Amino acid sequence: MFLMLFQMVKLDRIAERFKEGSWSTFWKWVSFHTEHVEWTGGSLHDLIQPGFSFLVGTAMAFSIWSRQRKGQSWLRMFVHALGRSCILVALGVLLRNLRTDRIDFRFEDTLCQIGLGYTFLFLVASLPRLWSYVSVGVILVGYWGAFASYPLPPADFDYAAVGVPSEWPHHRKGFEAHWNKNSNLATAFDQWFINQFPHRSPSMSEIKTSPKSKSATSAKSPTILPHFTHNPGGYCTLNFIPTLATMILGLLAGSWLRDDSTRTRRITMFLGAIVVCWSLAYLVDALGLCPIVKRIWTPTWVLWSGAWCFSFLLFFHLFCDLAGLRAWAFPLTVIGANSIAAYVMSFATVPFLRSRIESWLHFVWDRMGDSATAAIGLTTFLIVWLILFWMFKNRIHVRI
Repeated sequence: MFLMLFQMVKLDRIAERFKEGSWSTFWKWVSFHTEHVEWTGGSLHDLIQPGFSFLVGTAMAFSIWSRQRKGQSWLRMFVHALGRSCILVALGVLLRNLRTDRIDFRFEDTLCQIGLGYTFLFLVASLPRLWSYVSVGVILVGYWGAFASYPLPPADFDYAAVGVPSEWPHHRKGFEAHWNKNSNLATAFDQWFINQFPHRSPSMSEIKTSPKSKSATSAKSPTILPHFTHNPGGYCTLNFIPTLATMILGLLAGSWLRDDSTRTRRITMFLGAIVVCWSLAYLVDALGLCPIVKRIWTPTWVLWSGAWCFSFLLFFHLFCDLAGLRAWAFPLTVIGANSIAAYVMSFATVPFLRSRIESWLHFVWDRMGDSATAAIGLTTFLIVWLILFWMFKNRIHVRI
């Protein structure tokens, strides 16, 4: 959540000013990790959504345990999980349409993805832990098999029609072409599914008139193509299926933290998960069986990002829980304690707040030149953090 909010500082723009000189390598690294990669691989910025999804699973392990201790029935917990799923999906759609005059029903948003899989996560969490391991394997293998069995794009496939240049450098050849941008199974599903809902964006609709009608003296009715043809970034609704696997990995991590096992055994479990996930991800990718792509959440992405999530959680566990060094993480705790509020503010409050700060203090920013953008972003971030700090101090926690 800190990384998501800190985007408003726009470090990538600062990096552009230091393309040359002794600090160029450092700022190039900063720029890479504050932006999404185009297709394969991943940056720190790409780990925001997996981190959020992973921690949903981690929290689920503690939540169910706590509710069971309070004597809540399984049915009551199931109804709550189902209601939370619906609210998350609705909230995700709403936040993406705050500044529009018509709802655009799209479901690749982070909250929508979590919401679509949340009830299934609860069902898995209700079963013995062995089913968590089995579920991850079934999801990854099954999702891989579904993509692999979908027909490859033909040699003359019109990539331009789905927003991808024909000479795009990230096109894979041979078997890996099953996971090419906007020519895969998940895109085909969205070209049917999304078109069951109304859309606002004229860029998603095209009117095609046959060559004969152009020369005809009488006007003919044009053929209207589907409103939705592709997502410009390549994201898909079906991403929620492998995202569920990411959440189940988090569920496993939470169960290891919750167990009364020895410190050594707990750390060993985390290290083992990191090694297994990274090894499998790189091996499958190297063999040409499935690339590591976040935008369509490939099985290898689940493993690669999962390894990083295990690593981050282990790091915080070692320093904050075991070593007791918590003070340095307090700024992060303030944000994390109200993660839903922070997420909503990033859409509903930050744009307005940033524009007001830029307008009211224009006499300050005018003197700062190229540094003004970063200064405005940092000021906005600090104000948002202070709001979250006030909520934290007053024990105001927004929950669903």
